[in-house]
Amino acid sequence: MGGLMFIAGIFAAILVCGALSPARGDYKHLYVFGFAAIFGVIGFLDDYEKVVHHRNLGLTALQKFVLQLAAAVAFLTLMRYEGALTPNVYVPFFNTWIVLRWPVYMVFAAFVIVGTVNAVNITDGIDGLASSVTLPVGLFFTVVSAWQPGLGQIGIYSAALVGALLGFLVYNFHPAKVFMGDTGSLFLGGTVAALAFACDMPLVLIPVGFVYLCETMSDILQVGYFKLTHGKRLFKMAPLHHHFELCGWSEVKLVAVFTSVSALCCFAAALGVLGRYHF
Repeated sequence: MGGLMFIAGIFAAILVCGALSPARGDYKHLYVFGFAAIFGVIGFLDDYEKVVHHRNLGLTALQKFVLQLAAAVAFLTLMRYEGALTPNVYVPFFNTWIVLRWPVYMVFAAFVIVGTVNAVNITDGIDGLASSVTLPVGLFFTVVSAWQPGLGQIGIYSAALVGALLGFLVYNFHPAKVFMGDTGSLFLGGTVAALAFACDMPLVLIPVGFVYLCETMSDILQVGYFKLTHGKRLFKMAPLHHHFELCGWSEVKLVAVFTSVSALCCFAAALGVLGRYHF
């Protein structure tokens, strides 16, 4: 439940720095925080079941999925109502859009959100990994928000995310004194997904969330390969960071390499996205 530390920090920062926005009718940063907080609550319930009721599995997979899907649909509906979403899916690097019908877009978006949230949750497996990998993602959205008109408050939120994670890493880096738990990892997942949709560019989650994607795909491939081969394993252990651990990588090396990959992917994505603006 250590994630409450950076959740509180982000909330305080956006209240202070974004205090004038509601007066101007701009609530995007509050919507993003509220949405991410819902996922944080889902994670808190899961942590509470594990810590207080000593149920190792916490909430069931079905309970999590239903709660997460409901939260995603509610957020998307609100953002559409506020005019912050379009059914035109921007394709990074190609400076083009895929036009979808609203029902198709809503289904697509809901499952992208749920998938992203759980991918970040899977990445939280060793000291400092999820928070370190998410730092470049926060920087990416800070930069993009600064250039895209109407996203100033999203930039404030993204900057608050970066600052809060840096502070949290003081206690979360190996050897960790505080663990974020599902409370923090689901909040982070909700934040990353919400920022992408608040910027109206969900496909950017592919490059900026490349590490999350690799972690999730390693889990899926491991399970699929295990079932197809009746007991054989594709990786020594899934998700991917555990495979490298068993290959002899230290936790510090793992975090450094995965964070570097995340930073490079975010830098490339920033060049691709900002290329559509004329300076």
